[in-house]
Amino acid sequence: MRYYPMFVSLVGRSCLVVGAGQVGLRKIASLADCGASPLVIVERGAPDEALLALAARPGVQLAQRDFEPSDLDGMFLVVAATSNPQLNRRIGAMCQERGILCNIVDAPDEGNFIVPSCVNRGELSIAISTGGQSPALTKRIRKDLQDRFGEEYARFLRLMSRLRPNVLALGRETQTNSALFRALVGSRLLEALRHGDGSLARTELLALLPQELHHLIPELLDGLA
Repeated sequence: MRYYPMFVSLVGRSCLVVGAGQVGLRKIASLADCGASPLVIVERGAPDEALLALAARPGVQLAQRDFEPSDLDGMFLVVAATSNPQLNRRIGAMCQERGILCNIVDAPDEGNFIVPSCVNRGELSIAISTGGQSPALTKRIRKDLQDRFGEEYARFLRLMSRLRPNVLALGRETQTNSALFRALVGSRLLEALRHGDGSLARTELLALLPQELHHLIPELLDGLA
């Protein structure tokens, strides 16, 4: 089966994770990092330090008990991550009936979405999936991407988040702005940010930015190069 690739905002979305073992903890952490709220955790066992730390985060609720069908009420997304395969499939079937997105960690084909492996560099996210056919290849590709894309990409995106609103505020034509942004991506800025070379970064920005924005260059590069 070919999955439809999609990045979805979970901010303010009700999400549920049933089971907080090693895999469940990873799922909980990633959902919390993406702003899921409320994020409900149902775990019958005594919580360990890692789970208690996650449960203390804003918007996270821990229920120490068995799963109940009513836990699905109002949920946008569910992860079935218990050590009981039959329970996981039961949760998946109930989610299917209710039209709720569900990931079944031990039987991803029986849920209706999977979670790809990701390489993250600040706001840059690169997702990798082999459709469950070769986790080993997924890991190999992830390692290659980690080596290829360093922290300079996170720094570049922080710079762009500072720069973009100022460029748009000039009120120039979209085509002109697009050409500028392409030129910045194709410049030596990434090289400068990789090596912490502030002089090169300033030279590149002076050459590419409109004169009206030159006074912002020290602010744009603050903490980046």
